[in-house]
Amino acid sequence: MLTVKCAACRRKLWKYLKLGPGEVLRCHKDRISKVFGFEEREGKIWCVCGKPIGIDKGTYYSMVKGNFTYAGTKDPKR
Repeated sequence: MLTVKCAACRRKLWKYLKLGPGEVLRCHKDRISKVFGFEEREGKIWCVCGKPIGIDKGTYYSMVKGNFTYAGTKDPKR
């Protein structure tokens, strides 16, 4: 389970179940288990500090590289 955070203010955004190896380029909405706080406006995902985190693509968020960090473990078995 990964904890996704804003790179600018280090605020926790959500807990995410990452499947497989590789980078976090998309966050599928059905794998987000806990939301700590973010804003959705104009089709984008924003941290409360004003930094854009991702773009809402319907079933997933397309993440903006460099604007978020994550910590935790990935599930390589799936």
